[in-house]
Order: sequence, then C-alpha cells, then structure tokens
Amino acid sequence: MKLERAKQPGSPDNIGFAQHRHRKRGLLWLGAALAGLMLAGCAGSPSQFTPDSVPAQQIYQLFLVVGGIAAAVFVVVEGALVYAVVRYGRKQKAGLPSQTEGNQRIEAAWTAAPAIVLVVVYVLSIQTLRSVTTLRTAAPGNAGGPLHVVVVGHQWWWEFDYPELNIVTATELHVPVGVDVNLDVEAADVIHAFWVPQLGGQLDAVPGHVNQMWFQVSQAGTYHGVCAQFCGAEHAGMQFQVVAESPDQFQAWVKGQQATPGAPTGNAATGQAAFLAGACVGCHTVAGTKANGKVGPNLTHFASRQLFAGALYPNTGGEVAFWLLNPQAMKPYNLMPNLHLPPDQINAIVTYLESLK
Repeated sequence: MKLERAKQPGSPDNIGFAQHRHRKRGLLWLGAALAGLMLAGCAGSPSQFTPDSVPAQQIYQLFLVVGGIAAAVFVVVEGALVYAVVRYGRKQKAGLPSQTEGNQRIEAAWTAAPAIVLVVVYVLSIQTLRSVTTLRTAAPGNAGGPLHVVVVGHQWWWEFDYPELNIVTATELHVPVGVDVNLDVEAADVIHAFWVPQLGGQLDAVPGHVNQMWFQVSQAGTYHGVCAQFCGAEHAGMQFQVVAESPDQFQAWVKGQQATPGAPTGNAATGQAAFLAGACVGCHTVAGTKANGKVGPNLTHFASRQLFAGALYPNTGGEVAFWLLNPQAMKPYNLMPNLHLPPDQINAIVTYLESLK
C-alpha cells in the first residue's frame, strides 16, 4: 500500500489554499465597495424612480407591479429550492436516495402559474404602453388644449419646433406646468432616442418616420434629457433640458421667442455684419436677417438659452468664444468646421450672439 504524508496546517498546499481564500474574500469586498460607490453616485440623481409627469408615474407603477411579481417568484422558487435541499438532501448513507416521479398536480401548477403571471404582465404592459403613447386631445381643465412640439434629433443636438406658435429653438424645451404636451419625435440623420427619465419612457427618433408620445409635468423645474440610442462619436454629448414653468411664465417665454430681435448697435452690429458675410448663414437661422440655414441650431434667440452645443457648455461669452475659435476641440466630429476666425471678429460675433435674447 502506498502511503502519503498527511498535509500539515503549514504545508505549501494549505498555505496556497488560504491565500486563494483571502484573495477571493478581498475581491468580494472590493466588488461590494465599488457597488456601494456606484449606488451612492446614483443617490439623489434625477431618474425614472422620481417621476414628475403622468406617463412617468404610470411607467413607475408598472415597474413596481412587475418588480413585485418578479420578487415574489424569486422568493417562491428559491424557497422551494432551499426547502428541497434541506428536506431531501442526501444523508450520509450508502446507496441512492429514494426517487419520486410523476406528480401531475405539481406539474400542472408550475405550468399554469407562469402562464398566468405572463398574461397579467402582458395586459398591464399593453395598457401602460397605449396610455403613454396615445396623444392627448382638448379636454375640460386643459386650457387651450395640448401643446404640440416637433422634436428632431440631429448629430448631436436636439431641435424643438412649436409649429402652432411659429417658434423653433434648440437644446431647451419649454413647457407649461399642468398642460398636456404632445410630441412628434423624428430624426434628421441617424436613429436617436428621446428620453427624459423623470417625464416618461424613451422613444426612438427615426429618420423618415414620426413616433409620438406625451407628458404633463406636475411641478415647475428643469429636467435633464439625453439621447438613449447610440448615434455616433458624440452620442454622450447629445443632451437637452426641459424647462417646466407656470403657464404665465411660459406665455411670457412664447412672446419673447416670437419677437424679432432688434437691430444691433456698436460692436454687436459689427458682429452681425461678420456673421451675415461669412459661412454662418449657410447653417443657421436668425429671424429678420438673410440667415436661413437649416443645418445647425436656430440662433434667433440664442442668448436666452442657458446651455449650448448639445447642453454641454454654459452659454457664456467665454465659452461661445472658445467654440468659435475651434468648435472641433470642444466637441469633436460635430458638423461645424473651424472657420479660423481672427480674435477681433470672434469678439464681435460673440457680442452679437449675446444680444439675441
């Protein structure tokens, strides 16, 4: 008979096993710490778990129902598994344990139960989907009827067209609180996805096709929106804001947007002349001038916006000047080329753009 020396606690094999166990425990602690940091980073961030519109609340309620069903299924299945392991686990006896087969009641139950659960989830999901995608119509208490906005996704910025109000703007979608807002969502180039987590589900923006959704904001505030469909190199830089304000404030904003900017003076007039004489007019529109381009954002009331360049930068003179100096450095691959403008011309154009309120 071949004899093997028993492994002592300090033997290399046991030391290796202990090191592996400590290493594994360290990785588990590291994973837990990273998960905690990620969750802490999400705490307090605007998300679909803090809904502020009717459709978003409906989607959140559906999530709670489906999540509750999933949790119940998990508890039942794992509970049955643990019970089976404890109750019928193999004892320290020789031979095979007793075999049990062919319980038709149990087989029928575990076939019928998932089917019932799936039917319930399907019906609730269809009801919610129809509710959040069916556009609103004029109704009592909805003064003036719903607001209609055409949303167009571009690489990489958002355009907002209010056809009944004759307003076209970018980056900021202004809406009144307590009023239904109907959205026609489309794209000018590739597939994008319009998503404001606190106001509703995401909706694809598809070239040549119009998708529709609606929301009604329950309280005033600024809501962050993103493109939720990868659309190119600057996909992450395709953001926007929804500015929800009181009906009176919204009407004041509408009146300001409908007004044609006055004639500039001083350095702003110099900037306007440079703007109209250069390549800017081929891409941008400024009401009341010959600039009628459709490639880039409408700049008629550019100075009234808080952000620009896909909501990446604050709308300040310094940031706009850097943009005009080298737009590709601030947002690579965007469609605006470096025009190599001299500093004095940049300063004048910035002054002109700051006058467009």
